[in-house]
Order: sequence, then C-alpha cells, then structure tokens
Amino acid sequence: MGSVARRHPDVGELVGRAVDGDARAVARLISLVENDSPVLREVAAMLVSHGGHAQVVGLTGTPGVGKSTSTSAVVGALREQGKRVGVLAVDPSSPLSGGALLGDRVRMQEHATDDGVFIRSMASRGHLGGLSGAVPQALRVLDAARFDVVLIETVGVGQAEFEISSLADTTVLLLAPGMGDGIQAAKAGILEVADVFVVNKADRDGAEQVVRDLRHMQSIGGRYLGQGRWRPPILKTVATRGEGAGDVLAALAEHWAWLNSSGELTLRRNSRAAAEIEALALGQVRQRFATACGPGALEQSAARVLAGDTDPYTAADALVRSISG
Repeated sequence: MGSVARRHPDVGELVGRAVDGDARAVARLISLVENDSPVLREVAAMLVSHGGHAQVVGLTGTPGVGKSTSTSAVVGALREQGKRVGVLAVDPSSPLSGGALLGDRVRMQEHATDDGVFIRSMASRGHLGGLSGAVPQALRVLDAARFDVVLIETVGVGQAEFEISSLADTTVLLLAPGMGDGIQAAKAGILEVADVFVVNKADRDGAEQVVRDLRHMQSIGGRYLGQGRWRPPILKTVATRGEGAGDVLAALAEHWAWLNSSGELTLRRNSRAAAEIEALALGQVRQRFATACGPGALEQSAARVLAGDTDPYTAADALVRSISG
C-alpha cells in the first residue's frame, strides 16, 4: 500500500503544489500526463480554473536552423524581464527506448539552476505534427503553474507538421541561410502558420537573400491586406551570441497585444480547446472500438474485403454497429 501511495500521491495536494510553482509537483504532473495515468481526469478537473494565464509561443523550423539555441536565447531575454518561463522541448524519440533524446536539455544547461525556468523534454514517439500527443495536457499543467510564457519547441517542420500553430498563441518560424528554407517553406505552405519570421545565423552569407525571399512571399496574394490584419515581422538573429533576442521579445509582445485587441486570441484558444476535446473523444472511440470488436476483428473484415465477399463501407458499418449497439 505504501508503494502505491508513493506512485499516486494525493492529487489535490499535487495540483496545489504545482499551482504554487513547485517544480517537482509540475514535473510529477507532466509525468502523469505522459504515462496516461488513470488520475488524469481528476487532475484536469482541478487545473481547469487555473488556466489562461500564459502566453504560449511555438518555435519551429527545419533541423539545423538553431531552434534549441534560439529557444535558450529567448528564455534568457525573458528572464531578464523577470518573467517565469516554461519550456516543452519535443525531441525525436529514441528508436530503442522510445524516450526523448534530451538534446535540448543539454543545450539549455545555462538555465538548469534557475528557479524561474522549467524545462521538460518530451518524446514525439512518432506523433505527426512535430509534437508529442501529450503536449496539450502538459501545456495545461504549465499554464496552471503560473508561468508567464510557455515555449514549445518542435522536432522540425514538414508538410504534415502544422500542429504547432493550433497549440500556440504565437508561432515563430525559424529559417537560416544556405538551407533553401525560403523556397522549401513556400512549397510546404509553412509560411501560412507563422506569426513571426526569424532568420537565424544572420552573420552568414545569404541571410539577406532569405529576408528578401520572405518579403517577396508576403507580397504575393494580398494575404495581409486590410485594416487590422497582422503582418508577420521578419527579424534577424545570431542566437549563439544572443543577438536579436530583444527584437524577438518585442515582436512577441506586439503580437500578444494584437491578439488581445483583435479578439484573435479567443478564436485561437477556442480552436485549441475544440481540437483537444476532439482528440480525447476520438481516443475514447478507438478504445471502445478495440474492446468491442475484439482481437482480429479488423483483420477478419479486411480479409473479407480482399476476398471480394464484402465492400469496405459495409464492413465499416458492421464494425460501427458492434461498438454502438
């Protein structure tokens, strides 16, 4: 009994400590999230009245642009302003253990002893969108723990990886010279999700060309025309030296003010909540499906379709009836 109590401490006490800023309690709650603990429903119910405080900033970009170094520089600048910062760094999963490779923690060691900074690496575990499936709930924990800003750093970007924009209030897209980012970003449509563009490694040849490419892309299609529309600024940084971090913070503050004044913040957070509810609901349906259909039911249906005994729609209808009736 004692070991069970240690594994599952009183939820009310744990949440209370987390809301008061106890880093150990915050870490424990996020572990419960990652492990899909049976007490998550109780935790979520207790956290709901403490949310809505933090500005959520997503940082994304192709591998090699300096996301972790840039994140560290932004954290340092935010701390100079006296703000408490939470970081969710989504690492590629280890192919052997499934755990995060923890590269981001290594790069952000300078903040490891700062009580005003909480850093958590989370494994993507193959989840599409560049984020871990546990990130939305972990974000709720950090928000309730009264962090002023929560930074979410993604694995990288690609054509399927727009999920960060649905979670963040402000999405920062990092690019760098010499990597073809301008053209590739335009092809993938990633420019559509960015609220702030940051050209990192701006001391290298080609940085100005990336800036020109971005300005050209912004001029196409008239997306930013009209009163009250937000036009993403294009900034240059050298994250390894901390150069430009102040400009990034100024852009984040300006975008935050626009979100609040335009009503866009409410729209984005409503969409975020809707997506979170949908994901949880679909997860429950999948569990019911697996339980009701029994092992091998889907494979048997597939075999019947392959043999020409039935069609996919009829087979799907039969499986749905098995979980609804």
